[in-house]
Amino acid sequence: MNQPSHLIRPPAVAGMFYPADKDTLHHDVQQYLQQATKTTEAFTPPKAIVVPHAGYIFSGPIAASAYRQLIPVRDKINRVVLLGPCHRIAFQGLAAPEATSFNTPLGNIPIDQDSIQQLANLPQLIISEQAHRDEHSLEVQLPFLQEVLNDFSLIPLVVGDASQQQVAEVIERLWGDEHTLIVISSDLSHYHNYQQAQQLDRSTSSAITNLQPELINYEDACGRNGLKGMLAVAQHKQLSVNLLDLRNSGDTAGDRERVVGYGAYVIH
Repeated sequence: MNQPSHLIRPPAVAGMFYPADKDTLHHDVQQYLQQATKTTEAFTPPKAIVVPHAGYIFSGPIAASAYRQLIPVRDKINRVVLLGPCHRIAFQGLAAPEATSFNTPLGNIPIDQDSIQQLANLPQLIISEQAHRDEHSLEVQLPFLQEVLNDFSLIPLVVGDASQQQVAEVIERLWGDEHTLIVISSDLSHYHNYQQAQQLDRSTSSAITNLQPELINYEDACGRNGLKGMLAVAQHKQLSVNLLDLRNSGDTAGDRERVVGYGAYVIH
């Protein structure tokens, strides 16, 4: 698992999923955060969040409701474990990058090499530049993290064909303390009409908030493998999951004939 001393992964979807211009990106993310619904409940620091990963005009408002929860603890969180599904290639297990930092228009984020080394003896972990090179599910989360947190290091893992137990084992090993945040990247249903999507996503959302990973299937959430592993750990640790926002592309910037579902959740 020897990695190059300095290799930057450049953004793959800047200018497509989100603005490539630094000032525009900063403005847009801040606007999403300011417009996100405030929670009326007493604040509890989140251990993990679940957020969507589409283009910002579609899912940015939903993701912002979860990222807004991090602002009160921005000084505490200095390590982010980020898991998202692979859309480009098929592989077994979870893939860490070859890169030593990830770049966005907002700057570089260092990769926590020591934490990745802690996973070195797990058979489900691979090192794969290809899995990360064009993948958007992790990348679209980075500008939000850069805007809501101060300095932090990143453990980015693309989740391939991995069991709930394999993902849970990785999350448990990286759990850390109150300085570590876990981010699960997942959209919900894909390409149903508006009413069907609402019905399907309500059912999936209920499984998430009730910590029932066994009820989540491939059609329910594209990031199901990472999500199910996270829910299994939350169940084991007796944590709670709260829904912050549940909408779809028909509510934000798309038509209502074929929509994609988005949910934002916080895990305490």
